[in-house]
Amino acid sequence: MGTSARPADGAITLAELREFASFPAATQRYIRRSLDIGLHRRDAMKLWSRDMVEEASIRAQARIYGRLEEIKARVPDDSGLDQMEPFMAPLVTISAFDLGQDRLSSFSAYRFLYERLLGAGARPWLPGAFCAAASLPHLHPEKRRALLQSISEAAATAVGWSNREPTFYPEWVEKVDLSKAN
Repeated sequence: MGTSARPADGAITLAELREFASFPAATQRYIRRSLDIGLHRRDAMKLWSRDMVEEASIRAQARIYGRLEEIKARVPDDSGLDQMEPFMAPLVTISAFDLGQDRLSSFSAYRFLYERLLGAGARPWLPGAFCAAASLPHLHPEKRRALLQSISEAAATAVGWSNREPTFYPEWVEKVDLSKAN
């Protein structure tokens, strides 16, 4: 690649950072926690659990996310229906879990997380998985409505998707006491 590609990479990373910053704090926290669990970056239990309820949620998420490697390996190369079932069925299950945690309140937050968990090759399949998971009866009808209304017509009917991998992967940042920094 030439040096002319670097400013574009920086602009793309900045756009991804801005998108992440637009999510509510609880969504940002859930995405960082999910990436720690799904990408095995650090001890999610030690870092993210604040109480027994959250501990149980992290354990359940780690168990559900145990299928991520299998899903990544089965991302279809094309839109052939023969490749779809072994990929979409577990993806919808994991997506239903995440949407049921009530922290991903929009398609953009869902897409942001799943592009990082599964890679760019999964992009064409994310609107369908999101809509399927958001339609399931385990969610309250008002929650289903809000989730399904969050996907734009453009996202639902796109004719093509970028194959560029995400560049920004949000991580835990320790709080800094600025009064001691001076």
